[in-house]
Parts: sequence; C-alpha cells; structure tokens
Amino acid sequence: MPPATRDRRLLYVTAFLRATTTSTIGVTSGAYLATLGLGPAALGAVISCGLAGAAVAALVATLAADRVGRRRFLIATTACGIAGTAWFALAASPIALGFAAFFGMVNGMGRDRGAALILEQAVLPSTASDKARTRVIAVYTMLQDVGHAVGALIAGLPAWLAQRTALDGAGAHRAVVFGCAACGVIAVALYARLGPAIEHARAARPRLSRPSRAIIAKISALFALDSLGGGFLTTALVSYFLFEQFGASETTIAALFFGARLMNAASHLAAAWLARRIGLVNTMVFTHIPSSVLLVTVAFAPSLPVAAVLFLLREGLVEMDVPTRQSYVLAVVRPEERTLASGITNLVRLAAWAVAPAFAGLLMTQGRLYLPLVVGAAMKITYDILLWRAFRSIRPPEETA
Repeated sequence: MPPATRDRRLLYVTAFLRATTTSTIGVTSGAYLATLGLGPAALGAVISCGLAGAAVAALVATLAADRVGRRRFLIATTACGIAGTAWFALAASPIALGFAAFFGMVNGMGRDRGAALILEQAVLPSTASDKARTRVIAVYTMLQDVGHAVGALIAGLPAWLAQRTALDGAGAHRAVVFGCAACGVIAVALYARLGPAIEHARAARPRLSRPSRAIIAKISALFALDSLGGGFLTTALVSYFLFEQFGASETTIAALFFGARLMNAASHLAAAWLARRIGLVNTMVFTHIPSSVLLVTVAFAPSLPVAAVLFLLREGLVEMDVPTRQSYVLAVVRPEERTLASGITNLVRLAAWAVAPAFAGLLMTQGRLYLPLVVGAAMKITYDILLWRAFRSIRPPEETA
C-alpha cells in the first residue's frame, strides 16, 4: 500500500474515533451537568471553558505543530485530552468542571473540531490530486459524522446503565465519560503508526504570502461570525433545550442526534457531488441558508415530534458546507501554507464557539429557551450572504481549469 494511502486511512480511523467520543460527550453533557445540579448559566460557562481549551490547543497547533512535528503534536494533544476528560468525569463543582473541560478540551459542540482536525486537514490534500481533493475531504468529514452518529447513540447509554445497574444517574454518566477518555489511548496508538510523509519542512516561522493573507483575513472574519452563531447552538445546549422544553428523555435525545448525524454524513458526499456542478462557494451558501431557516422553526415547534422532524431536515443541510469550506480554504492557498491556513480558520471558529455558549446560557434563563436558536440562525444567515458576495469570484484551481 502506498504510504500516502496508508496515512490517509489511519487519519480516517482516528477522525471516526475522535468524532464518536466528541459526540458522546456533547450529547450527554447537557443532561450530565443538569444531573449535577448546574443551571443554564453554569452549564454554558463550563461548555465555554471546554471550547476555550480547544481554541488554545488550536492556536498552538497553528503556530508550532509543523516545527515540533505533526505526529508528535497529535500524540501530545490526545494524551492531554485523555487526562482532562478523566478529570471531567471525577469533578463535581462548577469550577472544577470548568478547569477539567479546559484542560481536556471537552467539546460541548458535539462535533469534532480542534487541534487534531487542523493538522489532519493540512495533511489530507497532499494525499490526493486537486480533482480528488474535495472528495477525499468529503469522505473524511462523512466518517466524522458517522462517528458523530454512533456517539449520539452511545449517549443514551447512561440512562440504560442507571436502569439496569447499581449506578445512579451521575455515576452512569461518569462511566461513559471514562470510556471516552479510554478511547483516546487507541487514537495515540494509531497516530504512532503515521509515516514521515505527513511532516512538512520545518520553517523558522509559519508565513502566509500576501495574496493568501488577504483571502484568509477576510474569510476568517466571516467564519468567526458563522461560528459565533453556531456557538449559540451547541449540541449540549440544543439537547438541554429539548430536555427542558419538551421533557424529552435522554434516550430520545440520543436517538434524535443519531439520526441527525446520519443525515450529516450522507450530506457530505452530496456536497461533493453538488460542488462539482455549481462550485464550492455556491454549495456552501445555498445549502446553509435553508438550514438556518429550518432552525428557527424548531425554536417555535408546538411539540417534540414536530421539532424532531424539522431538526432532522435542518441537519440534512447544515453540514454540506463543511467539506466544501475545508476544501475551498486549502485550495486557495499554497501547499506550504495549508497548516497555517487551516489553523487560522479553525482557530477563529473555535474562539467564537468558546464565547457564545456562556451568553446562550444566560439567554435561556427566565423561560426564554428558544432565544439562542433564533439568534444563532440570524447570525448564520448574515454570514451566508456576506460570504457569497465576497468570494463568489475567487475560484479554486479545479473550477478555473
């Protein structure tokens, strides 16, 4: 097997595994923190701490990973995540939970975003041609969402354990969180098998050329707006909304997010197909706006079944911009700039995500559980319009050939 193919398959497996554990914690953490007695404001603050930790790791990855070695950095951050996640399972007070979430980069978004994603994205284009790049990334993101689906299903395990074992509600959640930490050990073993081809020539300092700087600065500002809206819609907060607004059980919520992630996974391959016909930017925008409109309808749904149907329809569209966005960013910069470009664009998304949940938790107080969904959707629609106006004329190589 060619080394590039082997490395790509290893990255596919680690992405699936990491997405599974991220989704499990994201879906179950809302109910878990509520079980520990945390209110909406404290819950939002803990989620923000976890996303802030992921943002710090992403910053370090962007600036230093190519110099210290990508494989070494992936192993180190995964080990840190193992320790922090185990601490999160043991913590009880809001302060301890916040520190543990930060150190372990506990991701309340329920979606795999962080330092490892930055480096893996930077490696993947070098394993494929320009023509195949979007499909390779689409397969990668599809496997992530299959992992998200499996993780959402596993998130129903605490309820099953509480019913059939001696564990109470909090104890059952802790057992599942410990299991997520243990999965990190497998990821470390897989990263250790990556070959030297994933490394990039180590420059004294990462740089972007002047044309790339202009593109990355503009698109990063727009991504920050999109992610600020997304931060009002974390998996943990949406699951909390369903839990409180409709009295949905953890098992029901887990099944709903399982279906949502399957819709996400299917949409990635559809996005690659659509992008070949209408372009990357058009695919990003014209699938994202309808998903935001559907999200507003979820906020005002009269019952859980109606909300569930609208939510699943939204999830069938909302992730179609992910592989296209990633492919676009990596295509419009030079190959040697990909780690920095991937790092900057992912970093601003993580930073915006880290800020928003604390405010979303405050908005949810006094019976306004629907408000974060409306605010988040409005921000995302604004982002889509601005993105299309700014980048519809800047095309990747395969669209200019």
